[in-house]
Amino acid sequence: MAVKKIKTITPRIERDLRLDLFRGIGLWMIFLDHVPDNFVAWLTLRNYGFSDAAELFVFISGYLAGFIYGPIIRGGQFMAALKRLWTRAWQMYVAHIMLFLLFTAQIARAIRKFDNPMYADEFNVHNFLQNPDVLIGQALTLRYKPVDLDVLPLYITLIAASPFVLWCLLRRPNITLLGSVILYILARIFDWNLPSYPPGTTWYFNPFAWQLMFVFAAWCGTGGVTKIWPIVESRIAQAIAVAWIAFSLVIVMTWHIPMLEAMIPKWMIKAIYPIDKTDLDMLRFTHFLAVALLVARYFPRRSEILGSKWLYPLVLCGQHSLPLFCFGVFLSFGSHWILVQYSNGLLAQLGVSLGGIAMMIAIAWLLERSRSVPNLFVDVDPRKAEAKLKTAKAAR
Repeated sequence: MAVKKIKTITPRIERDLRLDLFRGIGLWMIFLDHVPDNFVAWLTLRNYGFSDAAELFVFISGYLAGFIYGPIIRGGQFMAALKRLWTRAWQMYVAHIMLFLLFTAQIARAIRKFDNPMYADEFNVHNFLQNPDVLIGQALTLRYKPVDLDVLPLYITLIAASPFVLWCLLRRPNITLLGSVILYILARIFDWNLPSYPPGTTWYFNPFAWQLMFVFAAWCGTGGVTKIWPIVESRIAQAIAVAWIAFSLVIVMTWHIPMLEAMIPKWMIKAIYPIDKTDLDMLRFTHFLAVALLVARYFPRRSEILGSKWLYPLVLCGQHSLPLFCFGVFLSFGSHWILVQYSNGLLAQLGVSLGGIAMMIAIAWLLERSRSVPNLFVDVDPRKAEAKLKTAKAAR
């Protein structure tokens, strides 16, 4: 039987393990941050600066979209890129709906078994348990989202729009980026956002604002990073980045140290607050860019440390970000449930945190191992199979 050879349209792209590493770090931070009153969460980025794992994930998603699918669209295969990106958006949508159903079922079971209605109010599922027929429809249209499930709808929206964004970036990169900036400004001025449920509420992550982070990252991924690399290497830019990170650290510390808060001038407090996450406050955006600038400058793509066995669990988790994000949501509620029902001591917090991270690593390892399992439903060239069999027999 003749086997038809299919020419690939995807250019060979070397994987950037730094992105996998930081996605893994982001997944661990999200899990720890989603466990309320967890002292281990002090290790996460949000406690030391304006930005957190949300900016990290949106930036990496945008950069990868430009880096991987930009060359495909540049090669005249827009429909191929559209198909792949929309398939990815559909997979994320299905994952979100499944996560929503299982997550609410998990909370409902905890409420019923332990007679503790606090969980329903704490995770915004009270309305769903009272009116599931209405809320399921709202969830399918991404209008209703329990706590901790806000970010996937943002990713779905951005990935679905990304083929058209990339098409524009490849033809008029600077004008497209300028258009993204204008959309961000208009969204903040006129309060543009998508409607949520219950009526009168909006998305926690405003896609009209957060698109700026995504589009800027895609601009970098399609070649823009080479244009700004002299700035990245500039000592002045690095000094500004360090100063801004230090300023951010001081401001964040005032949230926990009253004596330090008293030293901040009132005019400065009035100027910087509120630091809005929903509309991607510019303080958050610029803080993340400062961190990214220093990482890009001093953490090269082929750094030897990326091959370290100590960092491998993080890299492995980052390579399976979607399933591990979903699994991490379950883990965070399970950890919270253990701390509420049994013990909220420091040892218990440390135990559920380390246990959750260990389970995430185990799931990532299983997912990686599953890739080596052969697919029984693929066309196999009999001649090649026979040659491999003869080679194997000869080796024995």
